[in-house]
Amino acid sequence: MSGDRTTFAHTVNDISVVARRNVIKITRVPEVLVFVLISPIMFVLLFAYVFGNSIDVEELGYREGYREFLIAGIFAQTVAFGATFTGAGIAEDMQKGIMDRFRSLPMSRAAVLAGRTISDVIYNVLSLAIMSATGLLVGWRIRSSVFEALGGFLLLLVFAYALSWVMAYVALNVPSVEVINNASFIVIFPLTFIANTFVPSDDLPGPLRVFAEWNPVSSVTQASRELFGNIPADVPEPTAWPLQNPVIYTLMWAAAIVAIFAPLSVHRYARKAKG
Repeated sequence: MSGDRTTFAHTVNDISVVARRNVIKITRVPEVLVFVLISPIMFVLLFAYVFGNSIDVEELGYREGYREFLIAGIFAQTVAFGATFTGAGIAEDMQKGIMDRFRSLPMSRAAVLAGRTISDVIYNVLSLAIMSATGLLVGWRIRSSVFEALGGFLLLLVFAYALSWVMAYVALNVPSVEVINNASFIVIFPLTFIANTFVPSDDLPGPLRVFAEWNPVSSVTQASRELFGNIPADVPEPTAWPLQNPVIYTLMWAAAIVAIFAPLSVHRYARKAKG
């Protein structure tokens, strides 16, 4: 059995090799590229033109209409669902025996998972770029500075990266790609809808409103709206602390998720290697 390469330089090199392998897969598997590029367009158009006509946010101060309110929520939902790429990719590699090949190589145990999560940041960058272009076409505008807008995109990517470690851990504990897809849908779907993504959290009934206010998806959505300058000056300030401090709250969640699930995932991967 080969030993782990534990030096920092070797680990970084291993991570880059695994990440590059997963990025190259985008061009070699057309259906993956289609999902990355087409789904964000579909979500923006669906919510902007179908649901947007039924949801009135002008009374809350959004004089530019629903699209100004919507796009940050679409961003948050898409990067959250984008984390399933990590889980599905790991589950698929396990089914095909690729993980067994990785385990037989003299490489860092953490590199396989870190390379996977880092490569999926590229997926989210592509999705955000496509959604931004589509949003601009349907009337959305960035009304803040360049640096604030870049901060909004970076915060979304940080949050997505954290969620990818959750999906990595789940994938290491399920038997197939189908299970990880179903499990992620069951968890992420309510998280992204019981939030302020598509409707104001004030419109939700009691317990759901409290959940939405403390939901990290709501905070990353609120932070994105603020950083993109999409919250008009006359919109009432939120009463819940997470939405009053959305950037800090989102970063706290991201740091906690990575601190918990990255070591758990690496430990689980190492145990499977020994098994």
